[in-house]
Amino acid sequence: MRSTSRARRALAALAASALLLTGTLSAASAAHAAPAPSTITRMAALGDSITQAAMTCSSLTSCPTNSWSTGSTTSVNSHLQRLRAAGATGLTNVFNDAKSGAGSSALPGQAQTAAGQGAQYVTIEIGAIDACTRTVAQMTSVDAFRANVQAALSTLAASAGAPEIFVASIPSLQRLYDINKSSLSARLAWALLGTCQSMLANPSSTASADVQRRTLVQQRVTDFNKVLEAACAATAKCRFDGYAVANYAFARSDISTRDYFHPSLLGQATLANLTWQKTQWVS
Repeated sequence: MRSTSRARRALAALAASALLLTGTLSAASAAHAAPAPSTITRMAALGDSITQAAMTCSSLTSCPTNSWSTGSTTSVNSHLQRLRAAGATGLTNVFNDAKSGAGSSALPGQAQTAAGQGAQYVTIEIGAIDACTRTVAQMTSVDAFRANVQAALSTLAASAGAPEIFVASIPSLQRLYDINKSSLSARLAWALLGTCQSMLANPSSTASADVQRRTLVQQRVTDFNKVLEAACAATAKCRFDGYAVANYAFARSDISTRDYFHPSLLGQATLANLTWQKTQWVS
C-alpha cells in the first residue's frame, strides 16, 4: 500500500511538473510573439550589395530604392512596404546600413549603427562576399564568420530598440553558376568584372580541379548558412528564413544582365516575397 501511495504521489508530482512546464513554455512563446506592425516606427537593413540592390538601376552602382528590405519601388513590394500595408503607418525612420562589397567582418559595425538608430526591426543578408573571393583559400573561415555574426546579433539583442531580427540565408552560388555558365555574355561579364572568381573562374571548364573548386565554395556557403541558423536560434527575437533563399531555384530572369551576379529588379521582388513569408508577422 505504501509503495502504491508513493507511486501515486510521484505521478501526481510529475503531472504537476508537466503542467508547469507547459505553462512556462506557453508564456515564453507569448512573450516572444512579434509585436503588432503598428508599433514599428524604425527599421534598418544590414548586409551587402544584395540589400543595396546593386545593378538594378541605370548605373552600375547601388540602388537602395529597389531593395528587397527597405526599398520603396512598388514592383518590389519590400519588407518596408509590406509592414506599412500591415499597419506600420508610423514606419518613417528607415535606414539601409548595408554596404556594397561588405563581408561579415563589417556586420558588427553595421549592427552598432542600427542599434544607435533605435531600429525595432532589422533584416540581415550577409555571406556571399565571404565566399566570393579571388581564390578558395581567401574565403572567410567558418569560425571567423561565426564570430562576426554572433557579435552583430549580440549587439542588436542588447540594444535599446530590442529589435525583431530577420536573417536571410545565402543564395546558392552553384545555382548562379549553373544557370548562366553557357551564356557567352555572362562568362564575359564574370571575366571582365572579376566577379566571384572562387566560383566563377574558368566557367567553361569541366576539369576535375575546377569542379572540385566550385564544390568547395558551395560547401562553404552551406556551412555559413548553418552558422546563420544556429546564431539566430540562440538570439532572442530572431527569425531565420528556414533556408528559403538558399533552397530557391532562381531563374535567369532573377539575375541582373548587367553583371550576371546580383539580383535583377525581378530578383529583388522575388527575394522580398520569399523572405517576407518567413518573417515574424507571417509564419
